[in-house]
Amino acid sequence: MACCKSDSAVDLGTIPLIALNVRVRKKLGLYLNPRNMVAADWMAVAEVMGFNYLEIKNYEASKNPTQMALEGWQARSTDASVGKLLSILAEVEREDIVEDLRPLIDEDVRKYCESQKKKAEPPVQVDEVDSCFPRTPERIGITLEDDPEGSPELFDAFICYCHSDFEFVHEMIRELEQTQYKLKLCVFDRDVLPGSCVWTITSELIEKRCKRMVVVISDEYLDSNACDFQTKFALSLSPGARNKRLIPVVYKSMTKPFPSILRFLTICDYTRPCTQAWFWTRLAKALSLP
Repeated sequence: MACCKSDSAVDLGTIPLIALNVRVRKKLGLYLNPRNMVAADWMAVAEVMGFNYLEIKNYEASKNPTQMALEGWQARSTDASVGKLLSILAEVEREDIVEDLRPLIDEDVRKYCESQKKKAEPPVQVDEVDSCFPRTPERIGITLEDDPEGSPELFDAFICYCHSDFEFVHEMIRELEQTQYKLKLCVFDRDVLPGSCVWTITSELIEKRCKRMVVVISDEYLDSNACDFQTKFALSLSPGARNKRLIPVVYKSMTKPFPSILRFLTICDYTRPCTQAWFWTRLAKALSLP
């Protein structure tokens, strides 16, 4: 967790990049997006972040390459922090940006630290009316096969999907659970008992009960607040995907752009006829890893 002891004692190197809100990111783009022959622009920043030539050329086609670089760096790097960003700007000699944006950045950091402190505080509701927090410390009794004696039900993977993609989720159940792979999937509408707070239970399942998360990507997924929360929460547990915790799956053609936050993860693509024969084997192997 980030070190948020007080405003004067914050270690910016421990504050994740997600703390910076849209306002700061837009202003960074205003400074860095224009190609500049005198001062360093977004390309110089992207190089220091570790992006290669092809990745930078790909970002160049974007309307806001600075934003794309920030999202990509945040998704794949374990040291993407506010402090590291400030040091990169200093390294490319853009102290002018640091000086102009520092008050806004400090404000975002302060708000982030306050939100973290509030999350760490115990809930203010008394037990009798606390309907959004499991009553037992082990959070038992949230899925169909939770052991009342105290052993929580564990899964190989949490399936992140929207309801319009449920037919494909059924196929996933048949191919991964009811075949030789014998994997155990956590499908929210099938496995989770009703009556608990959705966000609390989802976080518990992704973080503590499931080894991996499969994200079923579709146009409808991009409009789902629940899928957005689940994806970002899983990424926050595994910065840079170093544990291969999150596996994006595309099973039908899309009209909308692929989510940029998942751009640097290897995709399991069901839409290509030439690779469909290997699709379930690859996915099952990825989910079977320790």
